[in-house]
Amino acid sequence: MNAIADKLPTILVLGATGSIGYAVTANLLDRQLPVTILVRNRAKAEALFPNQPTLTIIEGDVQDADLLNRLAADKDFIFHGINYPYNKWFGTMDVATQKVIDAARPTKATIVFPGNVYNFGNTKEPIREDSRPNPCTRKGRLRVEIESLLEQAATAGQCRVMNVRLPDFWGPNVLNAGIAPIFENALTDKAMPWILNADVPHQLVFTKDAGEIIVRLMLREWALGEQSTEQPYQVWNYGGITLPSIRTWFGQISALTGNPLKVQVYSHLLITVLGLFMPIMREVKEMLYLYENTILLDDRKVMALFPDFQPTPMNEALTETLTWFAKHQLKQPFKPVASQSSVPGF
Repeated sequence: MNAIADKLPTILVLGATGSIGYAVTANLLDRQLPVTILVRNRAKAEALFPNQPTLTIIEGDVQDADLLNRLAADKDFIFHGINYPYNKWFGTMDVATQKVIDAARPTKATIVFPGNVYNFGNTKEPIREDSRPNPCTRKGRLRVEIESLLEQAATAGQCRVMNVRLPDFWGPNVLNAGIAPIFENALTDKAMPWILNADVPHQLVFTKDAGEIIVRLMLREWALGEQSTEQPYQVWNYGGITLPSIRTWFGQISALTGNPLKVQVYSHLLITVLGLFMPIMREVKEMLYLYENTILLDDRKVMALFPDFQPTPMNEALTETLTWFAKHQLKQPFKPVASQSSVPGF
């Protein structure tokens, strides 16, 4: 990858209609950078990113190696935001990652990969960039394998890789079964759901903030170009905000909606019963340690790199997210009830 002073980086985003991919794509487009996205549903992408002159939308599947190779042929960065439901991870996530590596190889493009905390199991110590993996689940072991694929490819000179590890994320267009019901239920005066324990500290990241950190790292990499002294495989942690508890956070959400606080905590028994009918809930069972304990990313390295960065104020982030869910999911208006001063904690 060669940075040229008056040349903009070219970027391929995979998973642009998903959670983190949406935030990264929106950030890049706000900067008027040329972005190509490969999506399975063009209409969905057009609705999420309307009237974007620097955006090229290609409909297709990342598992189509020929198409992926053609799209990556002139790209400086490939954002690998591909994800699948838990019960479809095996045989898809690793295969997709190898295809992304193969697509990056001809131009030695930089692959940007959003990592997570699964690699480290139920650790009691904050996770540093150089912490040793110690997975305690099948999915954690798969994440270690995927990161190993990326590291080996970068070390062999086939590409460069930036692995940006994140905790649980939330925000506009985060539609997974753990987050979407929180905001939809809050807006419709129903109990907000959580798993096992809503009263321990929990690290969460607002996707808009994650997108800002990721894009800053990409642009820094581009600016350094051949002068970069960074290793071909880089790891960066961004931990967002550590909440005193999920219940406290739910209280902030309730205050903005004007509805009373209602919390439903799913028990081990309920998750087991749901798993009898829902394959994805069967896969959730081995991840329950993430909800019973506090797992933290140490992000001092990236915060030192960008000392001017400030996360979006919680009141603002919650209002933006509630507004998005009201408009796009519930098709109803939303106006926050609480002022910033009346929302405690952040």
